Amino acid sequence: MRRIHVGNALSAFGLGFTVPYLYVYVAQVRGLGAMTAGLVLAVFAVAALVVLPFAGRAIVRRGPLPVLLAALVTAAFGALSLGLAGSAAAVLLSAAALGAGQAVMQPALATMIVDCSTAETRSRAFAMQFFLQNLGLGVGGLIGGHLVDATSVSSFTVLFAIEAAMFLLLVVVMATVRVPRAPRIGGAPGAAAGKGSWRQLLRNRAMVQLCVLGFVLFFACYGQFESGLSAYGVEAAGVSTSALGTALAANTAVIVVAQFAVLKFVERRRRSRVIAAVGLIWAVAWVAAGYAGLGHGSQEMATAAFVSTYALFGLGEAMLSPTVAPLVADLAPEGMAGQYNSVFALVKQLALALGPAVGGPMGAALHGPYVVTFLVFSLGISWLAVRLGRQLTAVQDQPWLGRSRVVAQGAAATAGPSRAHA
Repeated sequence: MRRIHVGNALSAFGLGFTVPYLYVYVAQVRGLGAMTAGLVLAVFAVAALVVLPFAGRAIVRRGPLPVLLAALVTAAFGALSLGLAGSAAAVLLSAAALGAGQAVMQPALATMIVDCSTAETRSRAFAMQFFLQNLGLGVGGLIGGHLVDATSVSSFTVLFAIEAAMFLLLVVVMATVRVPRAPRIGGAPGAAAGKGSWRQLLRNRAMVQLCVLGFVLFFACYGQFESGLSAYGVEAAGVSTSALGTALAANTAVIVVAQFAVLKFVERRRRSRVIAAVGLIWAVAWVAAGYAGLGHGSQEMATAAFVSTYALFGLGEAMLSPTVAPLVADLAPEGMAGQYNSVFALVKQLALALGPAVGGPMGAALHGPYVVTFLVFSLGISWLAVRLGRQLTAVQDQPWLGRSRVVAQGAAATAGPSRAHA
């Protein structure tokens, strides 16, 4: 598990190194224009959507480790090629390789976490993963920003080479991992339920509802961070670019600082209720965003409200990280965690692709409707979470009950012979 967490941190660190500067690199440094830069960002999403349906089945058949190693080598090749690419075609092909490798890493690493954890430790393991990912992205972005020079192609080549080296270092670290069989949670279907087909997955009503809920979660929050919400902040609230940077920093700071305090709060509560609470918190965040852009207060108050929006999103993210990913694992039949993780990652990518496309134009021009729309989406998260709770078994919604039952059964087995002897 320690090696897996190191892997998560290294992959996030490598991505944080380059992703924030892709647009500048392609459009300005390589002189390929804004259109090509936009296509590069689109290629990342398209590559993920293409490979993820196959990644799940590969993880099931081959195991998560070989798939992860192949993804890391592909991403390293893509990153290094991107740093050397001088034409639009080379840039787009390199971005496709990097995007495909990056997309497959996440379900493979998530499946390894499932295999190396129990139902009792899984929430804490995924909370640690989310913490290290955000820390790695933040540190990588900070260091990368000090290394790049918009007037020097070679500085970006070094940046992408470092990213490729991070992925190859991760290959060395991960090659030493020996993954055990995944411990199962009571109430989850067994392998006899099916062979991992899409039809069998679609018959799992709880998983289908969780995918719908996940799409709304990622569409209404993550899909708005760097598109609709930032455009809304600049156009409607009049925040400066430095204030926008402060808001993003506040989001990361809340996650890093609050993650484990929040974990203690959510560990002993129903997962469905925790997700419902996140919907309410994000609804308050959109109310704060509405005040920032539509409240006609002072600029200082508008900026403070806008920063608080990102901070509240961070609080909700910290509550989701030990809740949603472990629930996906606990809904999966035995041996099928890889396919379920890949399907959920595919849903996430769809939401992240559509979120900016819908939210960007609305945030820039339709300020009132934008806030109202995503306020309704946030309340919809709470409603969907309550509905999902009705489809879950008691142990899936409250995983600590499984441990309590094991303890109780063990105690009964111990007490039985004593009563018989008496």
